[in-house]
Amino acid sequence: MFDYTLGITLCLLFQFLKQLGIHPDWQFVDVYGMEPELLSMVPRPVCAVLLLFPITEKYETFRTEEEERIKAKGQDVKSSVYFMKQTINNACGTIGLIHAIANNREKMNFGECYLVACLFLLYCCSFLLLLGKQSTLTVAVSCNDEGTDEQHALEDAEVNVCRSYKDVDLFCRAPSIDEKVDLHFIALVNVGGHLYELDGRKPFPINHGQTSDDSFLEDAVEVCKKFMERDPEELRFNAIALSAA
Repeated sequence: MFDYTLGITLCLLFQFLKQLGIHPDWQFVDVYGMEPELLSMVPRPVCAVLLLFPITEKYETFRTEEEERIKAKGQDVKSSVYFMKQTINNACGTIGLIHAIANNREKMNFGECYLVACLFLLYCCSFLLLLGKQSTLTVAVSCNDEGTDEQHALEDAEVNVCRSYKDVDLFCRAPSIDEKVDLHFIALVNVGGHLYELDGRKPFPINHGQTSDDSFLEDAVEVCKKFMERDPEELRFNAIALSAA
């Protein structure tokens, strides 16, 4: 079952990014199921998967055990992996979106709007009080005192997305920072031929082994299945793919 509130928030954030110049050849699409015939409906290639899942006692127990095991045995994480921690409540959709885009920025083909896209990432990081503290991506941006075309584009994008947001019914509004939500977004990405789970609630990325551009969706789905197997009585799972349009 899909949490529509978080979904609306994510869609609006992606619309914001499109306003800033992300190439129209990329889009977020629903993954309707884990079976091969349903996966075949997802346009290829896929460069990221966002998984929505419930935070339960079983999952929290597993998360603690996983962290202790990795700290004891270690793991290989490439320096090119972009990872940031979530330090405020109910920001998992934003964190997931940034993880998906930042780890595929070479594929997004921002073109002339690349600087604006960088400003967006800086905007999000600053909003989350993470810039320069928890993030690993550094972007150098120089602006003069007067308003630049990129700054104007950022302002226009905010206006357009806010205008769209007014059309969303109240019951679909994003939860407040203090509201208790037991659903959580994570991102699965392919960096350097390895599948990484990026969860802002965890202290580091999780390396799930080798993958490729051709097999990434199927490999990511196998990771999603493990989440579902840990809580077989739960139905609140949903996957969204960042794929070719």
